[in-house]
Formats: sequence, structure tokens, C-alpha cells
Amino acid sequence: MTPEQLTAEATAMLNEAGISNPRREARLLWQAAFPRRYIDNEELADGTTTEKFFDLVRRRAAREPLSHLVGYRDFYAHRFYVNSDVLDPRPDTETLIVTALEGLFDNVLDLGTGSGCILLSLLAERAGAVGVGADISDDALAVARKNCAQLELETRATFVRSDWFDQITGKFDLIVSNPPYIALDEMDDLQPEVRLHEPRIALTDEADGLSAYRLICNRAPQFLTAGGRLMVEIGPTQAQSVKTLMQEAGLIDVNVVLDLDGRDRVVSGNMPK
Repeated sequence: MTPEQLTAEATAMLNEAGISNPRREARLLWQAAFPRRYIDNEELADGTTTEKFFDLVRRRAAREPLSHLVGYRDFYAHRFYVNSDVLDPRPDTETLIVTALEGLFDNVLDLGTGSGCILLSLLAERAGAVGVGADISDDALAVARKNCAQLELETRATFVRSDWFDQITGKFDLIVSNPPYIALDEMDDLQPEVRLHEPRIALTDEADGLSAYRLICNRAPQFLTAGGRLMVEIGPTQAQSVKTLMQEAGLIDVNVVLDLDGRDRVVSGNMPK
């Protein structure tokens, strides 16, 4: 069979499994199996790599995330390595990057850093800035450090194993976080790619979805410089609750930022100067 016939067969398999954009995903899986742009007849006739390709297709049809199969996810301006130890970076989170870059910062803390995509995207856009990525998961930190090395930001980014603020010292003029905000009773409604293949600890607090915000908002003022900013990603129904938590913690100029779909996505507040 020719490459065109093989990818057509894969497209049909993915389409039958209900995968959106099956032709595009089939091509991406083909590229993962056959990384060289041009393949020779011997490589195709051997069948080993072809079987690898269809193994990837079958796994995708079973709803394993595409990013885990190809080994990366494009986010903001860069390509990040991802696996099942971290959240898959999503376009919605780019709202947090854009909002943070609207202000000045030299020293940033990313709580629950996961793949490091938020911290590293910010540092890559702000020459001279330094930052700390904190996560309770050693496996997630290994992913973040790999991404840091790929972006050649090792001299400006430090990664620390910490349960939120517990191992953090010093003050920062920007604190960012995309914490677990899915309520326990919402977990069953998630797509299987998320519910079955991403770390549960990064998705839900096993409660009402607000536990991390309570802790972050309560303790952030201890780690913010005068005039420093706290920015968190939220679920689309949580804006008022998180806004109130920031105000109760003494932050001012608290506002809600919409994502490109017009949904509440980021809550931001400032320390008084």
C-alpha cells in the first residue's frame, strides 16, 4: 500500500472512532511514525514502521491524547514535550500568558507548573526575567526541566518540589497558576482523553474546585512585592468566587479576563503599593 492509502485507512479508523479532524490527526501520527519527510520503499515494505503507525492510530481511536502519541503540544510560541505526568497545555491558558505580558515583571513564580509551559513561555518573552516553577510531582518537574533545557532557559528558570508555597522563599512581582479547578462532581463529564490520561491531581481538588484558590489567594500576599500581581486561570463559572477570595486577601484592582471564546478565564489582582 502507498502512504496515501495507509493514511486514508487510518483516517477512516479515526473517523469511525469519533475523532475530530481525523485526516489531520492521521497525518500527524504518520509523521510521528515516519519522522523522515521522504521514506524509501524498503522502509515501507518492511512493515515494522507501518505497524508502529497503526498502533498509534489504534491508541488514538481508543482516545489516548494525540499529544501523548506524538510527544508534544504546541502552546503560545513554542513546542512543549508532554506526557501523562502533566496537563496537556490548552489554548485557553494562553489567555494567562497574554494577560501577564501586559504588565512588567522581573521575577515570577508559577505554582503547579506541570510541563512548565506557563513559566517558560513568560520567560522566553521577557528577556532578563527569572522565575521559579513549583510542583508537588517529581515526575511533572522532570518534564518541566526537559522543556526548560529545550528552550535554553536553564539560567533563568528554577524548578522546586513544593506543595504550593510550602518550600518557596522570597518575593515575586508576578505569581501565576493554573490550579486544579474541576469539581469532583464534574469529573465524569470530562472527555476520556482528559479524564483517563491526565494526572488527576492536576485536574481536581476532589471537592468543589475552589480549594487551591483559597490557599493561593490567602498566602500570595506574603510572597508578592508591593504592586505585584497574582493571576490565576479559572473555570468559566468560578470568576465571582475567585474574585471575592482575592479581595478578601487584600488584593486590589481585581478583574476578570475573557478568553477568545468570550468565557471568564483569568482573574487578576494587585498588591497595594
